[in-house]
Amino acid sequence: MSGPKQPIKSRGFRISLMALAISTCTQVWAAETQPEVVEVIGQAAQLEKALEEQRQSSSIKSVVHADAIGQLPDDNAAEALQRVPGLSVERDQGEGRFVRVRGLGSDLNSVTINGTLVPAPEDDRRAVALDVLPSELVQSLSVVKTLTPDMDANSLGGTIEVESLSGFDHDELFYSLNAEGSYDDNTSQTSPKVSGSFSNRFSLGDGIDNFAVAAAVSWQDRDFGSDNVETGGAWDFDNGAALEEIAQRRYDITRERSGAGLNFDYRPDEDTEVYLRTLYSRFKDDEVRQASIVEFADPQQAGQIGEAEAVRELKAREDTQEVKSLVLGGKRRMGDWTLSAQGGYSQASEKSPEGIANAAFVGNTGDIDAGFSDTRKPQLNIGDSFYDPASYTLEEVEWEKQTTTDTERNIRIDLTRDFYVNNMPSQLQFGGKASRRKKDNDLDVWIYEDFADQGFTDEQLNMTNFTSGDVDSGLGRFGPGASPEAVRNLIGGLDRDSFYAEEESRINDFDINEDINAGYIMNTLDIDALRIIAGVRYESTKLDARGTGLTDGVFEQSNTTNGYHHWLPGLHAIYQLNADTQIRAAWTNSVVRPTFGQLFPGFVLDGDEAEFGNPELDPLEARNFDLGIEHYMGRAGAVSAFVFYKDIENFIYTADVAGTGDYVGFDEAFTSVNGDKAEVYGLELAYSQKFNWLPSPWNGLLLNANSTFTRSKARIDQFDQDLGAQRGRTISLPGQSDVTGNLTLGWENDKLSLRLSSNYKSDYLDEVGDVLDERYDYQVDDQLFIDFSASYFLTESLQVFFEAQNLTDESYYVYTGSRRFNAQYEEYGPTYKVGLTLSQF
Repeated sequence: MSGPKQPIKSRGFRISLMALAISTCTQVWAAETQPEVVEVIGQAAQLEKALEEQRQSSSIKSVVHADAIGQLPDDNAAEALQRVPGLSVERDQGEGRFVRVRGLGSDLNSVTINGTLVPAPEDDRRAVALDVLPSELVQSLSVVKTLTPDMDANSLGGTIEVESLSGFDHDELFYSLNAEGSYDDNTSQTSPKVSGSFSNRFSLGDGIDNFAVAAAVSWQDRDFGSDNVETGGAWDFDNGAALEEIAQRRYDITRERSGAGLNFDYRPDEDTEVYLRTLYSRFKDDEVRQASIVEFADPQQAGQIGEAEAVRELKAREDTQEVKSLVLGGKRRMGDWTLSAQGGYSQASEKSPEGIANAAFVGNTGDIDAGFSDTRKPQLNIGDSFYDPASYTLEEVEWEKQTTTDTERNIRIDLTRDFYVNNMPSQLQFGGKASRRKKDNDLDVWIYEDFADQGFTDEQLNMTNFTSGDVDSGLGRFGPGASPEAVRNLIGGLDRDSFYAEEESRINDFDINEDINAGYIMNTLDIDALRIIAGVRYESTKLDARGTGLTDGVFEQSNTTNGYHHWLPGLHAIYQLNADTQIRAAWTNSVVRPTFGQLFPGFVLDGDEAEFGNPELDPLEARNFDLGIEHYMGRAGAVSAFVFYKDIENFIYTADVAGTGDYVGFDEAFTSVNGDKAEVYGLELAYSQKFNWLPSPWNGLLLNANSTFTRSKARIDQFDQDLGAQRGRTISLPGQSDVTGNLTLGWENDKLSLRLSSNYKSDYLDEVGDVLDERYDYQVDDQLFIDFSASYFLTESLQVFFEAQNLTDESYYVYTGSRRFNAQYEEYGPTYKVGLTLSQF
């Protein structure tokens, strides 16, 4: 929770609250002449609550709020957040997943649930995939873009705060039951979803409605898929943009998402409150990926025909991600003092039971003639033998299981005192926090090969014995797919111990412990129309990373410790120009620790080649400056403009350090390194309005628009062994889009609600392919998604709804250097939903 626990109000701030109260009274009076439903549900009500919270915040903040029937406007937390200023999402298989703030990559942000940090399920990331959280479990989502000293300082773009439903969010009994079916255009599959939420207040002892219970459950089983063609960036630009290989892939996925939350609040008197927040979410993918691959004997250009080898591959694995969160806390007011305490436990895990990581069927007819056309979405020109399963023989099967666990435990105490300085309201707040985080990964790999030595004949290994029929792809003729069950049956009778891959298994196992101790002090002072918040935060970090290295075939332990300290001052100012307009300014400091993939303690040294992580990396440090103005106007109306600047030190990128330090004699030595400086600056604009003063039916119109313009630059360098000197260039920060924008046009009355929304983000640098040659950089192309939703109240408590997502069938496209050269192209198709909601509120 950010800012003072009980905001102090001077004369200027009282005027603001009075204006808000008058506005609210006017809306209540207007409601008496209309059906009551329109005032408590719908798009305008959602936006009104969000704007009110944003207006009262001590930080620059954007909010998405559930409406009275307990619904966020989208399927999961990530997709709900993409509608607010400065935010966009990374999509996986067409579904919103990771959140970017102000164009900056998702690993530079942090996520909390009910005030406690959410760890990351993936083994190499800090970014939290918010698609694991069903929207039904969430009451509100906030993005804090300027941190106050009482907040963890571990975000550059913003801190995403997830708040679950409380029983005190509704005055009386509340429940909402939802059932829907969705249709995926790509797979022609229909999928079910059911959810529900409940809350009520009860009287304990002599109190009245002093105990509240809230619960929510959600379950969805979705079948969907995608079509893909990619080169992996295998272009040789020194030989006229010649291509080395092409892969076509088909994904078929069954995704089961389930979640539950149970929350308790107890307020025995007006000065005391105790709460317990619990949340559990489970996200399971059962994925089958078929691939057909052509490897050219020599790199060739579009339109040429040359010799090539053909391979068909299969992946068939389950992947289950879980997030568990438990928060116990309370608050006690004692005169001018307020004591708050909270303990949190959260765990994220990713488990993949034993499955086929890759099964390779190699062409057994020798080299074939092949070519391609279209460098953006390559199409093969190849003979019929490529599509004949009899042309392939099973050569290798990679069998894997993996478990990743990320656990965070923390406890914090805050003490606040209200007082006056020369008749000016003031508030002093100080406290401390201790957090203990552990990330561990356990990977086991078996590589089955040399099947002839196990007594199998060429006839038994022929793909005709494994085929599952031709694969249906929307990107053209694909050919045969392999049966996962047939592959499992073949290797099931073999002695697995003789195929255990010790190097791949041991090198990827690690344990990383990260201990953070923090303390802060801050003071809020109201000087008439001006509020000033000043303070400083101290954070100390201790890192212990343990893994395994391999030097010329010999295993050795890799144990590294690292520690650092940061003093992080901050200054916020809010000035009320008038009852509806305020100026905000902030100077803050933040520290973003390296991802776990960058801190990876394992290494492989093989002759004159090396690849390793870097647990000794310094964290990214940033000084952040924000200035802006907000003006609030009428029903769900606001306009705002903010400029921001971030001065960053120690940003991190991947480089080849061969020829330097301990790697003077190496040809290749890839690792993560700290850069010197980087800069980010931008402009954020937002406008929203309910046009309720227009004549009917135009008084139901609602417009919500925002856009963010961001620029960044960072210097990367690498030792050039040919020149014997450092060389480098300037890049944008990876993951940073120059332009992000949202436009939503809505209309509603007491029965019907319509919404057409669009979400845009411009292209961005995904990965530096070669520090010394920008032609090999991976860029993600711009994307524009358009969605439509409609709902209608059949009765006061029964609502029918329809949704259409990705109406324009937007694709995901990654290119190498120039838009002409494919690295990855993927398309998903639109999804349509219809359902019913029964509610009591």
